[in-house]
Amino acid sequence: MELARRTTDAHTDAGPDEDGIHTTGAAVMAADYRMFTGVNLYHFTGGPCAELVALGAARAQGARQMRCIVAVGNHGRGVIGPCGRDRQVFVDYYPTMRVIVPTPAGLRSVLAADLMPLVQRWTPEAGMNGLDPSLHQDPETAGPPIIRFNPRYLEVVRSGAKTKTTRFRAPAQLGPARLVFESDPEVVLPAEVTDIRHCMVSDLTNQDAQAEGLTTAAQLREALKGHYPALVGTNEVDVVTFQINDKTDVLGRHGDPRPRPAP
Repeated sequence: MELARRTTDAHTDAGPDEDGIHTTGAAVMAADYRMFTGVNLYHFTGGPCAELVALGAARAQGARQMRCIVAVGNHGRGVIGPCGRDRQVFVDYYPTMRVIVPTPAGLRSVLAADLMPLVQRWTPEAGMNGLDPSLHQDPETAGPPIIRFNPRYLEVVRSGAKTKTTRFRAPAQLGPARLVFESDPEVVLPAEVTDIRHCMVSDLTNQDAQAEGLTTAAQLREALKGHYPALVGTNEVDVVTFQINDKTDVLGRHGDPRPRPAP
């Protein structure tokens, strides 16, 4: 929200209580936590809202999956909810993206699909689709717990070369899980978490490293620093051991079964 506010305040062309071309700023967070911004471009023919400009900027810089988005008005007007056109765009392209909106009880983060009850999605391939109740399920809470991965780990996990993941302040739980690889499109592998060991970073072993496709504990600690720059040897982490339930199935966006492509 602060980034969106700074963006609109820095680039608005309207003074307080004045109309202008650029009066709203938006910020969007991609799946890899990069942030992108945009300002609206008002025009009587329907110039784009700040949210759509921010989404275009994100795409232009390589982002494919989005986590959340917010728009803020200039001159202290605060968070502004998306218009109807924006809501339809969100649902069509990013239905599980979270949107920060103002409510009588304060700001809330909601799924894009929940902004449009009984929503129907449009796609370039199929046009307007029928009602899909699954769009209203928060992927974080509907079904087995999610463990998120950078897409570069997909093949080593799928092949069985990586059977552990070390997590900092991201608790997992034993039992069924979904391993989500934040690629475009998202890939989800059904899995089972078979063991969780709590230890300090300094206590990680060569065996832990080898189960993650590395060689030594020192390499593992260095790799973790890339994900958690502030990590130190005395921090506690969770070493999560998992196994893929069915290596022939890959679940796509919204949990649709999709066969693996032929090698």
